[in-house]
Amino acid sequence: MLWYRKESAMIELAPDEIVRKCAARQALVLVSNKWTPLVVFVLGSGTHRFNELARRIEGISQKMLTQTLRDLENARCVERTVIPSTPVAVEYALTPLGRSLLAPLHGIIEWANQHAAEAGFVEPED
Repeated sequence: MLWYRKESAMIELAPDEIVRKCAARQALVLVSNKWTPLVVFVLGSGTHRFNELARRIEGISQKMLTQTLRDLENARCVERTVIPSTPVAVEYALTPLGRSLLAPLHGIIEWANQHAAEAGFVEPED
């Protein structure tokens, strides 16, 4: 069992409830997706159409880009705007909540750069 504070009361959670109710775990699931940080960084530079995103994120499939954008939209981190035209255009932009992800993601990059050799991400320099 794990205890956590909700408002001013302590609540006991079973292990399976931790997975469903832990906000930090849910946030980690969102940002630990292979493509989420890249999509957030590209959208951090401004509004982009789907094909622009696909071109800027090397190696992402159309299916994975679509799924990642949907996940970010469901988490209210990305706003999808349909522009009536022929053909219909769709633009994606970070919401203020999505923009707030940029700083923590930059922090992870800083940590990775500082500890790359120590963590085994790169070969140690002699």
